[in-house]
Amino acid sequence: MLKQRPFLIETLTAIGLTAAPFVLPHLGFAPNTVNRILVWGLFGLGFDILFGFTGLLSFGQSAFYGTGGFVAAYLLTRAGFGNVLGALVIGMIAAAATGYLIGLIALRRTGIYFAMITVAIAEVFFFVEFNPLSDFTGGENGLPGVPTPSFNLGFTTLHFTNGWSLYQFIALCYFIGVIIALTIVRSPVGAILSAIRDNPLRATAVGHNIHGYKLTAFVIAAAYAGFAGGLLGVLQAFMPPDAFTFDTSGQLVMQTAIGGRGTLFGPLVGATVWLFLQDFLQSALGLGAAWKLVLGVVFVLLVCFLRGGIIGGIADLYRLIAGKRRRTEAETGQEPPDVEDARQIPPAPMHAKEVAHPAYSGPILKATGLTKRYGGLVANSDIDFSVNQGELRGIIGPNGAGKSTFFKMLTCEIAPTSGRIVFEGRDITGLKVTEVCQLGLTKSYQVNQLFTGLTVRQNLTIAALAELRGKFRLDLFRTLSGVKGLTEQVEHTLALVNLNRRADTPVAELAYGEKRRLEIGLALATSPRLLLLDEPLAGMSPRERVETVKLLKSIARGRTMIIIDHDMDSLFELVERVTVLQEGKVLLHGTPEEIRTNAAVQEAYLGGVHGEIAA
Repeated sequence: MLKQRPFLIETLTAIGLTAAPFVLPHLGFAPNTVNRILVWGLFGLGFDILFGFTGLLSFGQSAFYGTGGFVAAYLLTRAGFGNVLGALVIGMIAAAATGYLIGLIALRRTGIYFAMITVAIAEVFFFVEFNPLSDFTGGENGLPGVPTPSFNLGFTTLHFTNGWSLYQFIALCYFIGVIIALTIVRSPVGAILSAIRDNPLRATAVGHNIHGYKLTAFVIAAAYAGFAGGLLGVLQAFMPPDAFTFDTSGQLVMQTAIGGRGTLFGPLVGATVWLFLQDFLQSALGLGAAWKLVLGVVFVLLVCFLRGGIIGGIADLYRLIAGKRRRTEAETGQEPPDVEDARQIPPAPMHAKEVAHPAYSGPILKATGLTKRYGGLVANSDIDFSVNQGELRGIIGPNGAGKSTFFKMLTCEIAPTSGRIVFEGRDITGLKVTEVCQLGLTKSYQVNQLFTGLTVRQNLTIAALAELRGKFRLDLFRTLSGVKGLTEQVEHTLALVNLNRRADTPVAELAYGEKRRLEIGLALATSPRLLLLDEPLAGMSPRERVETVKLLKSIARGRTMIIIDHDMDSLFELVERVTVLQEGKVLLHGTPEEIRTNAAVQEAYLGGVHGEIAA
């Protein structure tokens, strides 16, 4: 929806914020409650970019919320700084800078370890606020006397004092925050963040510096938290010390889960439910502190029955209705919208990255003495291997021969224990997989590594962005359509792997053979000069194998490829030369016919029963 109607969300948000003061009082919302909801919603915008779009669950956002809030409050109450908006911006910058420094530490770990580091960071900041920095933060007393904003327009002065008057200022801040957040998630950076959430391994393998993008999301979330913390002080005319507490971070996570993560508006919806029920349960029902028990039960029910939150549940209902409508149209004979035929897409020329380095005339890839040990286990031993430009090379060997380990060393997924790898005359031994992919060497995986939460087109877009933009670029305010050559490259790759008619289909709905073609397409979309395919025919039915062999023949024209597969009949049909591995060593190099009739190869595969090798 974001791509199809880019201004619909902004328009509806503006209408909703404008109508709120006229509608919400009739629903029992006090102006102070609405203002608090907007502050939490703004706080949650950045957190949702971090958690919902990038997949990084942080329990330490209170550290940045408090940092931004106390910096702004200190400037306005003790430093004599008179510009409220300027103080809020400075607080936001301070929180972002703090987020950058903390991110450098926290993002060294992933998963539960990352989450635990953020918990520890929040506790450290809480301790520092109450003890070493209590002279600046007021300690347990906080910082009272935070002024409200006013703007001198020359002919008049606008004062935003409290209630619905202050709502206008906070609503404007929230609206600007929404516009910025929408711009970010629609940008190339936003697309890559979603890819990192789905499959960080593959995002790295197609050439993206995921650490840089994770740090970017972390800093963005810290900046939003810092500005929201400043607004909290303005709203309450007092910066409270509980901004730094773990409860603040926990409440933010719960509100986002209630409303729906990965939606930007989930935190706002969650805050609405949370704060409305809090006021209702405490005031109307007189439950006092017991309101947390009731709210906890509500949270558990929502998480159990609406795993995507309230907005996710609404989206699921919409998709269900839309799906029923499409089935009804199909049953009544109505045709679905036309889908572009692959034949309508002219073959695109090979990209510069796919052409061999003009200054180098030797083998495109050469491995010398390549060895990999895992303790006492030797996976590969002293392998010498070279491939010429334009060659189609096959690698075969019994199970456990070390083929996959060898491939991983060639693409720098794992470092060799000893030996040297040279790609187009450049020693790439010890480089990272991202850097090697950027040089033009990439592979498809034996087990599909796709971005399963995205569509086919979005998958190929992620891979193409790495080739067109490099491994890291902060084009946060650029649209995907503004990336030169992106559409053409994606459409060309769709045609190469024959997935044009499935371009906008979620990956989860693809058949297995289609997923294998997409796996190959992800590698092709990076415009590699050397393409490694790890068992592209694995797990396929006989019909799918025939179709995939035809596909591989078509994409092999003008490319340099190395293919591992156990289907030797199909492999021999595809390649010009074959390398046989046995027990981690090179047994033989030769043509398919030489390999097929070689006694040593038959010994390796058939245990001494001589004859022609069959698939």
